[in-house]
Amino acid sequence: MENTTAKQLLTGGYCNSLDEYSRFITREVKIGDVPMGGNNPIRIQSMTTTDTMDTIGTVEQTIRMVESGCEYVRITAPSMKEAENLAQIKKELRYRGYNVPLVADIHFTPNAAESAARIVEKVRINPGNYADKKRFENIDYTTDAYNAELSRIYKKFAPLVKICKEYGTAMRIGTNHGSLSDRIMSQYGDTPRGMVESAMEFIRICEDLNYYNLVISMKASNTQVMVQAYRLLVETMVKEGMNYPLHLGVTEAGDGEDGRIKSAVGIGTLLEDGLGDTIRVSLTEDPEFEAPVAKALADRYSKRKQQTTSPVEISALKDLPYSPYAYSRRNTHAVQHIGGHFHPVVMLDVSGKNLKDPFFLKEAGYNYQAILDKYNMADQACDLVYLGDELPSFSFPGNLSQIYNYGTWNKLNNKQNCFPLFTLDEYLDNSIHDSLLNLVSVNAADFDLSKLKALDETAVIILESSAADHMTVQRSFFTSLLNAGLTFPVIIKRSYPIIDAETLQLYAATDLGALFTDGFGDGVWLNASEDISLSLLNSTSFGILQATRTRISKTEYISCPSCGRTLFDLQETTQQIRSRTDHLKGIKIGIMGCIVNGPGEMADADYGYVGTGPGKITLYRGKEVVKKNVDSANALDDLIGLIKEDGNWIETREIH
Repeated sequence: MENTTAKQLLTGGYCNSLDEYSRFITREVKIGDVPMGGNNPIRIQSMTTTDTMDTIGTVEQTIRMVESGCEYVRITAPSMKEAENLAQIKKELRYRGYNVPLVADIHFTPNAAESAARIVEKVRINPGNYADKKRFENIDYTTDAYNAELSRIYKKFAPLVKICKEYGTAMRIGTNHGSLSDRIMSQYGDTPRGMVESAMEFIRICEDLNYYNLVISMKASNTQVMVQAYRLLVETMVKEGMNYPLHLGVTEAGDGEDGRIKSAVGIGTLLEDGLGDTIRVSLTEDPEFEAPVAKALADRYSKRKQQTTSPVEISALKDLPYSPYAYSRRNTHAVQHIGGHFHPVVMLDVSGKNLKDPFFLKEAGYNYQAILDKYNMADQACDLVYLGDELPSFSFPGNLSQIYNYGTWNKLNNKQNCFPLFTLDEYLDNSIHDSLLNLVSVNAADFDLSKLKALDETAVIILESSAADHMTVQRSFFTSLLNAGLTFPVIIKRSYPIIDAETLQLYAATDLGALFTDGFGDGVWLNASEDISLSLLNSTSFGILQATRTRISKTEYISCPSCGRTLFDLQETTQQIRSRTDHLKGIKIGIMGCIVNGPGEMADADYGYVGTGPGKITLYRGKEVVKKNVDSANALDDLIGLIKEDGNWIETREIH
């Protein structure tokens, strides 16, 4: 039965509250014995990387995934033979006592989807290529021509919907940023709005056929695009009386630290909005390593106060002084190299370090050479260090600003490149300030706007928070600054006193990433316990800025997580490409295992390395094919040759 109660209540907005955590309640969808949405927990899932025709290999990997925390397991079905073999995989899993719901991943083959829908608990289709063959053509549609296209899609898609209704099979309509149809691209461009409309075309067909067992996703490698698309999707669904569950994921996030931070920025931002019913973290690693990361993100919200009523209109959204649907950095005036048009800065706390030994600064990106008595600066070198009340016995790098507590700073004989940190009251009560830069600590949950208005043009705010919903509290602070017309730069400070390194990266990427994604913040200051190294805090800070596209400090790899379609060893190949190109600051390289993921899902990569057959690679410049079917033994050299041809290659330089 249609969810009429939700239709009566949903009238606008993309989340329940901007001021506190409140989960957006969606309709419940049955997926085997593990329902999703409603008041169910946020579900965890991943995707196999084995050949789907390898029944035992797929079954055994599925079992490892389930034991690592997966509640749904997705398996690729690129053709009829793989779709039919899902029955054997399911049979073997049930024989071994595993009832995990299976999801068939479909792209270009409607007949495979129709076969799989009779076997598994859920099918995923990509609306950008389910009923379309992408030719990268820009077509000027008349209204009649566009409606004719929708009618054609209806006829191709309706049989699958009817089978899903008959067999009780759920469906994910999974839009990908890089694989929008020519029809959508021609009408809306490569935009979040285009992603939403791509899904809505198919959702409306389902509703016309009275089928509501749907889950929706808006995945992109660019976290800004991904967040904007999900928010626009919810706003659009709400206006049309829909509240389908959301599958969250940053596609092609990569591996290691980069993949985890990037995933947490995108997924965490939406979880903070109260959005999301299931998570898939896409890492270029074995799939059993994905579920623990997703679970760590989801568990954080299971402990928070849950909204148990259906969502209602949010009048506050109408009065926001910024757009949550399009990135625009908050306008600030520059103070020294902070704010204005300067990229966000990174600040580190070095108080408590051995300030008699300059070698520790290597962890902050400055490598001291004793023989030459000088520093070499890495690409990820922090901009400011906080020393509190401690004084070093050596000279710091000339471009590294030193921050002291006001009382200690005031006593310094030599204040060259040294600046004070005040409390707000200290700043207002003392007439002695630095003529260039003064940092002022403010608690986001307890501040006096009239006092902030008394700050002069040399002030930079250090924004702290001790609240449980610290991200929303800090976001409200930025909204207050916007409404008051205050343009002080703000460095966002977050402290994690009792936490392990990987969890810190996930939490910090969520907390700060959510703010930077909305255009808030002119700097990052992460604090943690002594167990967390300075180098990890530094790399995490730069990683968050890279993932939010606000400061590019290294090569970015848009690498897919592998699946049964993959035509080469993605993990090994990614490491080989990384080992020879990771010095190319600012270049984005897409590494895709098959043609489904390339060029589509590497939508904004500068260069692409895509598997197109056994032992064969096709190289891309953007979305343009440059070399087809290159032998894999020569492909990396040819990729480097292409980068050199474009003038984007630099020789490696050793950082001592």
